[in-house]
Amino acid sequence: MTSLGIDKMNPPPRTFDPAILIFYDGDYLKREEINHKHEIGDVVIGRIIEVQQRRWKVETHAKLDSSLLLSSVNLPGGELRRRSEEDEKMMREYLKEGDLISAEVQSVFADGSLSLHTRSLKYGKLGQGTLVQVSPSLIKRRKTHFHHLPCGATIILGNNGYVWICPTETEEMDQTGGYELNLKKLSTHFTKKM
Repeated sequence: MTSLGIDKMNPPPRTFDPAILIFYDGDYLKREEINHKHEIGDVVIGRIIEVQQRRWKVETHAKLDSSLLLSSVNLPGGELRRRSEEDEKMMREYLKEGDLISAEVQSVFADGSLSLHTRSLKYGKLGQGTLVQVSPSLIKRRKTHFHHLPCGATIILGNNGYVWICPTETEEMDQTGGYELNLKKLSTHFTKKM
């Protein structure tokens, strides 16, 4: 028996689900036992799980939940100004529980929690698209994690293992900071190519 509780005499079959187990140096490890170390500047995709006072709590596939401060976001329309009590009261209108966002890691605390920011217009609320989860080890750190494909799709590769696939936005939608959702039906041209 290994320290992980796997019988070496009767190991699991070699055909296993990679989302559950990986094979490493002769031992099987559960996916949850692999810790991904986030760094400042990592692009992450997360889900808002709670709206708190002057901050949002975000699930980013990290050791602990991450936080996104009200002062660390661009307000709708991209306006830059001091945050007021009115903005704090309207936080749930900007982002609410269940919303998906793309953000950048601003700082990593000693306990493993992350502080995020969405100050650039390329980050913000994600609209229509599909979220895919892969192992974080498959996403390499690159200069850019936002890719526009010729077939009309945009892919955001999050360093936390979340991949967002959506239709390419028009230039006017791109300037809103992600707060205006386009929920119209996708054309069949796009869906057939994917």
